[in-house]
Amino acid sequence: MWPALVERFRVVAPDLLGFGFSAKPAGHDYSILEQADLCEALLPRVGIHEPVHLLAHDYGDTVAQELLARGAALRTICLLNGGIFPEAIRRRPIQRLIEGPLGAVVARLMTEGRFGRSFAAIFGPETRPTGDELAAFWELITARGGKRIVHRIARYQEERRRHRERWVGALLGADVPVRAVIGPADPISGARMAERWRELHPDPDVVLLDERIGHYPQLEDPGGVLDAFLEHAKTD
Repeated sequence: MWPALVERFRVVAPDLLGFGFSAKPAGHDYSILEQADLCEALLPRVGIHEPVHLLAHDYGDTVAQELLARGAALRTICLLNGGIFPEAIRRRPIQRLIEGPLGAVVARLMTEGRFGRSFAAIFGPETRPTGDELAAFWELITARGGKRIVHRIARYQEERRRHRERWVGALLGADVPVRAVIGPADPISGARMAERWRELHPDPDVVLLDERIGHYPQLEDPGGVLDAFLEHAKTD
């Protein structure tokens, strides 16, 4: 998707705090609210002062909901698979363990092989990552001591439940165009998330991709996601 996006837009794709190659301070209380603060502070630092099109995925969806709730300068929002409605999430066993009281121990014991098997299972059956791709994901998670903070990052699930009314309310009452693009085969936040959107919103903008696409549609069906995003970005 990157080449097509940069042809049409100025694109900023930050690693959020605790993710990828960004700083991963130990003992830090990571929060969605802080992530939204950092995103708002970033834009003027890179010379962006006008409303933006926001494309988000998973954890980033919740950051996008907080930005929407606080009235950030947005033109459109496009959300890929994520827990935008916490009551519709089906957490994987490993997620429950990492969120629990033994989360720090579970994270330290995680190996690349165990991670790969668990991670591949949330993709569609025909679009699972290659060994090289899994190795790249593992590198991003473990870079800069990432294993020691995984359980702290995972607390965002509790934040989603605690701030559910604020964040879901922001979506349902949005005054900017919001679209969800969903891979329905995702066992965590796939078809059930689309169904919940349709239950709560009188006129939802939901694009369901091929039934075989899972939790990472931007990797599994980049053409479908790109088309849906570009079409949506013209609606503002």
